[in-house]
Amino acid sequence: MTQLPLSADLIAEANARHAEALDEDYDALGRKLARTGIDIDAVLGRVASFSVAVPSWGAGRGGTRFAKFPIPGEPTNIHEKLEDCAVINQLSRVTPRVSPHFPWDKVSDFAALREEAAALGLGWDAVNSNTFQDQPGQAHTYANGSLSAQDTATRQQAVEHNIECIEIGQQLGSTDLTVWVGDGTNFPGQQDFARSLDRYLDAASQVYAALPDDWRMLLEHKMFEPAFYSTVISDWGSSILAAQELGPKAKCLVDLGHHAPNVNIEQIVARLHRFGKLGGFHFNDSKYGDDDLDSGSINPHQLFLVFNELVEAELNPRDGFNPSYMIDQSHNVTDPIESMLSSAEAITGCFAKALLVDRDALHAAQESNDTMMAFQALRRAYSIDVAPILAKARVAAGGAIDVLEAYRLSQYRARKAQERRAVGLGAGIV
Repeated sequence: MTQLPLSADLIAEANARHAEALDEDYDALGRKLARTGIDIDAVLGRVASFSVAVPSWGAGRGGTRFAKFPIPGEPTNIHEKLEDCAVINQLSRVTPRVSPHFPWDKVSDFAALREEAAALGLGWDAVNSNTFQDQPGQAHTYANGSLSAQDTATRQQAVEHNIECIEIGQQLGSTDLTVWVGDGTNFPGQQDFARSLDRYLDAASQVYAALPDDWRMLLEHKMFEPAFYSTVISDWGSSILAAQELGPKAKCLVDLGHHAPNVNIEQIVARLHRFGKLGGFHFNDSKYGDDDLDSGSINPHQLFLVFNELVEAELNPRDGFNPSYMIDQSHNVTDPIESMLSSAEAITGCFAKALLVDRDALHAAQESNDTMMAFQALRRAYSIDVAPILAKARVAAGGAIDVLEAYRLSQYRARKAQERRAVGLGAGIV
């Protein structure tokens, strides 16, 4: 029995105010697209089947290295996080899965947690391990590394934690383990680069060996932070080499904020797909570093170009195409639900625009070295306002035409502020 947190009547009443205008806009866009041979209903069908996971930790206010400024009604445990994630999916209808993080989201009964999520209309995405911070009662510190630590006992502790995450994921119905480590150095000479990578690969191979047959191990790279001189898995090159050494179930996960400024991330996507190692994608936006800003808020054109490559990869699957998509953001100054609603729309919109690219014209221009026409094939699709398609898809699935308006009309955050205990001050994303 599904028990959604928002009233369907409230959403329907909000939609009624916009329904006539939406029909007009959709019909007008349909006529425009038809002139170029595009069937808008076919695009609508593709958009309706698109989905992206939300992170459990993203339901709360984030923080900087200096402070966290919580808001009333913020979730304090996985149960409240699930409720907030259900609101996002109920309005957007493109976020049906939640990606949990352990031990942050650890409970005593994971079978019951799976049923709880299902009652809210949610499933589970990749499980995430945490070896970048120490936990109360932990035997060995990760201050000097985890899977690459010099200390054998510390490495074994990190291996066992990742294997525990796999076992939890099996109970939840997940089939992916995301592994990101903060291992690295802050001073030249602090560690031997080659030996630290050898230690990582040896420990990661033990985690890999514990994967069920239908599971994948997603290796997430990051250029810097918390280590500022070197990071063990710092770029897509290190990631793909590690994935190739570990085996076919090891894939690479790309986070938009984990690169140096101006890196051509869309090319990285194409390269990883070429070698069968594109396993997942974390959506956010960046201005200076790993800012974890709302998707599409800084560089929406880059997000579109990434999806252009993802659509190309889907059309040319080579060894298969099944990436795991997830929003990965830290909401420091906004209501996290509003940010993820906005991001889900931006992400889906860029996917829809990528579907509108005239592939025949693009490929013909590329083959004839017609630079301007190749660029214009992309620019024409990017300039189209696909909002009517997204809204139609949401309405057909029971979502809201204007997701932010419906959310604010629900007064959900104000109600939760009365029900939930206050979150204390602190730093970090949890």
